[in-house]
Amino acid sequence: MRRQVSPRQLGIGLAVLAAFGFSFKAIFVKLAYQAAPVDAVTLLSLRMIFSLPLFLISGWAYLRNGPTLGVRDWMLLIFLGLAGYYGASILDFLGLQYISAGLERVILFTYPTITILIGLLFLNKPVSAKLVAALVLCYAGVSLVFVSDTQLAEDSRAPWIGAGLVFASAVSYACYNAFAEVSITKLGAARFSVLALVVSIVAAQIHFLAVNPVRDLIQPLPIYGYCAAMALFSTVMPIFFQSGAIQRIGAGPTVLVGMLGPIMTIFFSWLLLAEPITWVQMAGTALVLFGVYQLRRA
Repeated sequence: MRRQVSPRQLGIGLAVLAAFGFSFKAIFVKLAYQAAPVDAVTLLSLRMIFSLPLFLISGWAYLRNGPTLGVRDWMLLIFLGLAGYYGASILDFLGLQYISAGLERVILFTYPTITILIGLLFLNKPVSAKLVAALVLCYAGVSLVFVSDTQLAEDSRAPWIGAGLVFASAVSYACYNAFAEVSITKLGAARFSVLALVVSIVAAQIHFLAVNPVRDLIQPLPIYGYCAAMALFSTVMPIFFQSGAIQRIGAGPTVLVGMLGPIMTIFFSWLLLAEPITWVQMAGTALVLFGVYQLRRA
């Protein structure tokens, strides 16, 4: 007799799959850079092109229903689309040209700390000793991982440039998270996600056409494969897996399971990209994970 899977077990499984998908994005990007001399703007454009039909098929019903949007609603939605899926992505893709996938994931994972700092500075959120301690742990951990990368880098400037770009990506995504609640409350999470993604796809294509000729979309087959895989396995599917996990086990446990993401990225970057793993890197990653965990409890 087959044992029935409980909603909690299913939710945990979906959360693990979401963490796996999100963590693999950096691996796909690095593999694409190794496969052909493709630039970040073209890579993002192709990823968005492959993502659009998948989101429209899955989200068409949400686009047809819901309240009518006013000018202010559209302005906020455009800002969030630019900050989140477009701004964070292009800065991240640019940063991955300079640093390891492991360092990229650890820096990006600090976005909750930046979201909280935005709340402290602009939204009058309260400060506590636990909060300050969690922030110190996170950034101490990032510093350790960064030191590990600088010791292994051939160009001493590359880690600074890459880390700066990825940190800017984390800031952009934190802005998206901090101010998205207003739109989500009015539109609903699913409709908001689809509309914000459409905004970001349009922005990515405008950026591409502004700096690249259309013929740059003609790439070797491996690039199309990595971009299609990124769209399906590291964009569309993880978003729905994460929503399903939150529905079954709640946001808190889903976030905790998501802390597996940096570990997965470090492991697969070692396995598939031959990026070295150091004890300093692992210690820094552990500090970041513990800091984020404490942040959720503060």
